[in-house]
Amino acid sequence: MARTRASDFAEKQQDLLRCAAAVIAEQGMDKASMSQIAERAGVSKALLYHYYPSKDALIFAIIETHLLEVDEAVEAADDPAQDDRDRLRKLVGAVLDIYRGADNEHVVQLNAKRALTEDQQQALAQIERRIVRRFSVVIDRINPELQQGRPLLMPVTMSLFGMMNWVYMWFRDGGPITREDYADIATTLILEGVKAVR
Repeated sequence: MARTRASDFAEKQQDLLRCAAAVIAEQGMDKASMSQIAERAGVSKALLYHYYPSKDALIFAIIETHLLEVDEAVEAADDPAQDDRDRLRKLVGAVLDIYRGADNEHVVQLNAKRALTEDQQQALAQIERRIVRRFSVVIDRINPELQQGRPLLMPVTMSLFGMMNWVYMWFRDGGPITREDYADIATTLILEGVKAVR
């Protein structure tokens, strides 16, 4: 007889994913073990395996959950009625805000994908493309010249993601600039810098 799900299944899943992301970010994908993750989460290995049958399944769930949160935040922030520059700034702000407190998940996303199957990688890439497309659509509206001659829209879009994705390496809440300040900086660098690469 199959075990029924507890009423707090989703909450327990989130706790497990947070603890797993912390262990994998600290130990590295190869050294992190299910035993360490269970210990950090304060659960038995049997319970951990009940939720996630393997470390690969756990890694996939961490990355997928993180990307879906980013995707939902970006979708919620996107307002086609806004001025395009303000619209882009709001999208950047949404990503930086969702990254708050998600450094471990971000490290797993950037470093642990190689542990996943081709199908899992493709599923994650689909979410990533959806997120990137929202940005590229707005950048294209601001700078349609990027699609003329040399195809520069994707390199410019991905340069913006480079600025956002590596912020966890140096940014500290409570430091000399806020996330909102950095959203302004990153947006300005893209909007002004792109004028020189047309």
